[in-house]
Amino acid sequence: MAYLMGIDMGTTSVKTAVFDEALQEKMKLTADYTLDSKGDTVEFPAEQYWEIVKGEIAKVTAELKIDALAIDTQCETLILTDEAGNPVRPAIVWLDNRATKEAEAIEKHFGRQKVYEVTGQPEVTATWPACKLLWVKNNEPEVWAKTKRVFLLEDYILFKMTGRFVTEKTLQSSTIYFDIKGNCWWQEMLDFIGVSKDVLPELLDSGIYVGDYAGIKVTTGAMDQVSGAIGAGVVKPGIVSVMTGTTMVIFTPSEGVPAYDPASIVPCHYNYDGKYCLLSWSPTAGMALKWFRNALCEHFSFRELDELAAPIAPGSDGVTFLPYLCGSTMPKYNPAARGSFTGLTTEHGRGHFVRAVMESIACTLKSNLEYLSLDVSEIRAMGGGATSPLWCQMKSDMTGKTLLTLKNTETACLGAAILAGVGTGVFASVEAAAERILTNKVYKPQGADYTECYARYCAYDNILNV
Repeated sequence: MAYLMGIDMGTTSVKTAVFDEALQEKMKLTADYTLDSKGDTVEFPAEQYWEIVKGEIAKVTAELKIDALAIDTQCETLILTDEAGNPVRPAIVWLDNRATKEAEAIEKHFGRQKVYEVTGQPEVTATWPACKLLWVKNNEPEVWAKTKRVFLLEDYILFKMTGRFVTEKTLQSSTIYFDIKGNCWWQEMLDFIGVSKDVLPELLDSGIYVGDYAGIKVTTGAMDQVSGAIGAGVVKPGIVSVMTGTTMVIFTPSEGVPAYDPASIVPCHYNYDGKYCLLSWSPTAGMALKWFRNALCEHFSFRELDELAAPIAPGSDGVTFLPYLCGSTMPKYNPAARGSFTGLTTEHGRGHFVRAVMESIACTLKSNLEYLSLDVSEIRAMGGGATSPLWCQMKSDMTGKTLLTLKNTETACLGAAILAGVGTGVFASVEAAAERILTNKVYKPQGADYTECYARYCAYDNILNV
């Protein structure tokens, strides 16, 4: 029985989990860390990423013999090193937003349409590695002169483990110097930002054996959202995943790159299988319920909030909440949008407010699925929102779709472990492994009528979110 390790390198924590061939979880660890953040600048010592990962692997191997591992990370964290792989400055974390002028220069030169048609990214933002590299070139010439290798986070950890300078294609999707159709570096963009192919790693697919570390076979992984989708079994069209954590992220496989739409900001990424995937996200989801609890129901648990909301009829007796506590992104981009309660009377109490908040996130899910024009047969729910039976049933009724939760909640770790198994021959394919993923609860539409509720939500959105 092979033991497979998946390492999920999040923005402020590293999660590690071990699974057997039946995808049963055997061990789980979490290590937290704090970023160095000041204004638009967000950095972290690159060597510390490796020290954390190395320490977590040591803890696991002290108890279990691991056969193979893979890592998933966020896409845009940039690490610049010398020829030997020694960092020449702190890592520029994906959240870093300093390269606004560089983003403007790239957009002016190429235009959004061309960038999208080559890279799948409908916007040119300061967070993309192309913009960050141009910023370093323009502002840190001494660092630029020393830079001989350009890593993203997963690449750097693979290099520290195996000595190989490689990357995988899902991770490179949002660099905006990777051609997702040609599966190669975009030379025109590299020429513009002044980067040679010689400083970039070898491009590989996900789930490819790279080398060994401490007697463990190491394979390429995938970007965090792709890995999480694999771990949720979202490996074919018709099945989508919805992550309801602080934010909401909807992931769907796609057969191709949709045609450019100047009104759309939905990105298309390279997927593990040589196909593509679409990512839609909203900045406020579970955060809205957490805000309401902390501000107005601070002595209630989330389970008690469910109990308050459960007796209230669908539609919250006319109360509508717009969840724009951090602006609106998709399907309507409006950073200036703000949250609001409407339709209040003296007959409304706490339960109405709680249910209205929950219904607003279900409405957001429905509106995003409609915006993406997806033929969805099944939704797989992840994140903290998936632990609420009331919320899950609400989303099923609101969308008219079957919704499933999963026995394993660390889907990104599981996805990475599956890729480790594929890369070492434990599994014949990602799809074959996905058949072993165990679901937990199944929610089917039960006839609750949210027609008027959703119509009110859309009407108020058209008035207040402009």
